[in-house]
Amino acid sequence: MFNKQKKKSTVNRNKKLIASLSPKSPISEQYRTIRTNIQFASIDYEIQSIMVTSAEPGAGKSTTSANLAVVFAQQGKRVLIIDSDLRKPTLHHIFKVHNNDGLTSVLMKSKQLEEVIVPTNEPNVFLLTSGPIPPNPAELLISKAMKFIYNKVIHEYDLVIFDTPPILAVTDSQIVSHYCDGTIIVVASEQTKKEQLKKGIELLNFSKARIVGTVLNNKKLSNHDNHYYYYS
Repeated sequence: MFNKQKKKSTVNRNKKLIASLSPKSPISEQYRTIRTNIQFASIDYEIQSIMVTSAEPGAGKSTTSANLAVVFAQQGKRVLIIDSDLRKPTLHHIFKVHNNDGLTSVLMKSKQLEEVIVPTNEPNVFLLTSGPIPPNPAELLISKAMKFIYNKVIHEYDLVIFDTPPILAVTDSQIVSHYCDGTIIVVASEQTKKEQLKKGIELLNFSKARIVGTVLNNKKLSNHDNHYYYYS
């Protein structure tokens, strides 16, 4: 039983962190293409912080966040990925770490930032999990403590990636976008409706977020078993 559970866990991790476990796969190559396009989008100024979001749940934003962290780290950058989805956190599952303490612990001043940032099994990738789910996520994200955290990590890491809730569900993404140099919207092929995406973009524009691009996720090509990820 133990061996079967362990094997299942490894398979799930393979699917999530494809850029690490299968770096020569077509999907990993698409993540590197996304990385390159982000770098081209920041010729006039350096992008040090990126927010990854989606219009609706289930588009694959957390998987995209995790793999982007890996491909940037493969360039030698020190990358911190922050799970700022304080309602339905996912990144601790992807990186196989506990979520007893994290971002909310620092925001509530029960832990120091240095205590809750953990190294992952991926070289140069560090993780700040969400921590315990609070009753007031939006209020915490807009607090002075959050501004302090951002100002601190932005000087200690080459790139900070924020994984946030879907835009249309709550206001959290709009709040976090104020901290970030760029925003990426993940769109699920044959799932995300055009009206949803349009409304999400309107909300981000209202918040004066800098949208640097979109990722089309789960687009199947004919005669191929892999899912491809595109960036535009």
